[in-house]
Amino acid sequence: MDLYTTIRLLEGLLATSLLIQTLEFLRLQHFSDVAAVWQWAVQKNDVAHAPRWMQRAFDRLYQERLHQCHLLLRASAAASLYVGVSLASSLLLFFSTILILIRWRGAFNGGSDFMTLVSLTGVLIAQLATPFVGAVLAWKAGLWYIAIHAITSYFISGAIKLLQPEWRDGRILIVFLDGGIHGPLPHNSLFRQRRIAVIASWSFILWECLFPLALTGPRLAALWCGVAAVFHLLVFRFFGLNRFVWAWAATFPAVIYCAGQWS
Repeated sequence: MDLYTTIRLLEGLLATSLLIQTLEFLRLQHFSDVAAVWQWAVQKNDVAHAPRWMQRAFDRLYQERLHQCHLLLRASAAASLYVGVSLASSLLLFFSTILILIRWRGAFNGGSDFMTLVSLTGVLIAQLATPFVGAVLAWKAGLWYIAIHAITSYFISGAIKLLQPEWRDGRILIVFLDGGIHGPLPHNSLFRQRRIAVIASWSFILWECLFPLALTGPRLAALWCGVAAVFHLLVFRFFGLNRFVWAWAATFPAVIYCAGQWS
């Protein structure tokens, strides 16, 4: 995959991911009960011990009307990625994400928030470095930043599972699936069979631990990323984590491109 195609795919997938996230935040504002956890009146308690100037700044930034304007501007910047990223849009989206993470005590949707920030950081690296080293080298640096973080995220996840006996013997997989959004697994579910649960658990463990092998070639990288897409779709199916699908999908073009450069 050539550099131009990689950049365009990254921009399109990242735009989709950011728009979904932003529309969800805008949707939350329709439920304006002052006791809701997404209201700043509740969340501001987390910065109660911060300096007064910082508390006043956050109070202004997170006023509901100003926050809504921020989200609308964020949505516009995200949509602009479909026609190409710019320094202005990358800066706006990067700092917008930081502000949202602060408001949500560090994360709204766990790892997907941080992987989104990784992709935005890679894009920002490319934009900031272009005047100094040229667009080609700058984008390669940004893509490598994204690819390394994405591959590492899978590897660490697999290594943690490998070290836990509950994952190795399949027990924790059944527990997780019983806690899914559609309720406990049916009594006759295949996943309740210990052998099936062990095979599924070890499949995830080995695939994640061996993810660094994706860098040995673009075809293998495409295969590993394809399995990752299926994995995230399954997580969405059972746990409703739709953001994970798009947050990691936005990193796949970088992984496949870097695999081609490395090989």
